[in-house]
Amino acid sequence: MNRFGCGCNNNCTALAILASIILGVVAAFLRITAVITVTPAFLWVALGIAVVYLGVILVTSALARGAGGNGCICQVLPILLTGILGAALTAVILLAITFAATSIVGAIITGALILFLSLILTVTACLIRCLFSCDD
Repeated sequence: MNRFGCGCNNNCTALAILASIILGVVAAFLRITAVITVTPAFLWVALGIAVVYLGVILVTSALARGAGGNGCICQVLPILLTGILGAALTAVILLAITFAATSIVGAIITGALILFLSLILTVTACLIRCLFSCDD
């Protein structure tokens, strides 16, 4: 049984991207209406999550490469890296620049941060589902 084979079906990633976009738009709307605020502590946590995920993905992909296969990882890895790097970049931007509570640019960047963070979590769930449900 090859857990990393190419027989995995990754329709889950399309649903993960769609759910992340919806969450990002909702977060941007809530930020522009001043229902939610983004604190520096949240931004540091978001940056930490992105950095930890980057390290975990680096180790996991190296182990999977050594195990002889990387079908599921190679299908999900670009989307996961997009989420990781996007979350890190938007967290750094929001930490560096202070936006007003009802700023449109601040709401868009906050929506992007939530989009990337939810993309990380949902695509990780898809990766785990793919790795442990393949019967090649």
